[in-house]
Amino acid sequence: MLAQQRQSAILDLVRRHGGVRVSDLVREFNVSDMTIRRDLESLAQRGLLAKVHGGATTLAPGSTDEPGFAAKSMRQQAEKEAIARRAAELVSPGTAIAMSAGTTTWTLAHQLLDVPALTVVTNSVPVAEVFYHNGRADQTVVLTGGIRTPSDALVGPFAETAIRSLNLDQLFLGVHGINERSGFTTPNLMEAETDRALVAAARRLVVLADHTKWETVGISTIARLDEADALVTDDGLPDDAQQILGGLVGDLLVAPAGATPDTDTDVDAGQASR
Repeated sequence: MLAQQRQSAILDLVRRHGGVRVSDLVREFNVSDMTIRRDLESLAQRGLLAKVHGGATTLAPGSTDEPGFAAKSMRQQAEKEAIARRAAELVSPGTAIAMSAGTTTWTLAHQLLDVPALTVVTNSVPVAEVFYHNGRADQTVVLTGGIRTPSDALVGPFAETAIRSLNLDQLFLGVHGINERSGFTTPNLMEAETDRALVAAARRLVVLADHTKWETVGISTIARLDEADALVTDDGLPDDAQQILGGLVGDLLVAPAGATPDTDTDVDAGQASR
């Protein structure tokens, strides 16, 4: 295994478990203690994890930390693809949907390019560009105005005024974090206000979030967990989290991250009625 491949695998273990021990990594990858320590040092220098005595842990982001779109687009790509494929099955031709900003909704946009007569309302510049450059002629794309955030969302009074005049079938909402007490959250106060306007405009709320969003908390709550008609996530979500979320959201839909479009299957981890 090349150093880059090993470091990528180490980072995945850290993100899945919250932390790792050097001794466990030595056994896992059958390399020396010094090699693992160099790997952890390299990952720490790149700002991807935090070194601690005897191992490493995930970074503890602040409630207002907001990575840019490019940085987020490189994370959990397989999980986002799986989530997008499953979420696309919820979209019918001729409907009006909203798509919030985020790299997971941007991934979903690529899955919707062939849906006939679709109307898409979005406050995401990258999402709109996907449809503008590759969508069907019978699709309508409405991009709200507003102030641009680091995640390429358009937010603020202009966006909210445009959104509040609409009646939409579904909202596909990307979030920064999910927590049982705090609900679905974002690190950007203005984006939270715009997202709440989107929630109010849609008859159905579908949240898209990979497993790393669990127990991450942004400064502002967009919606309670029980306000989601569906949550689409990936199979990296821990069993205890699936139990909690399955009892709160309308439908918890878990997509296998290793699946391909031809073999993708649902793992229905709970369909509690709200």
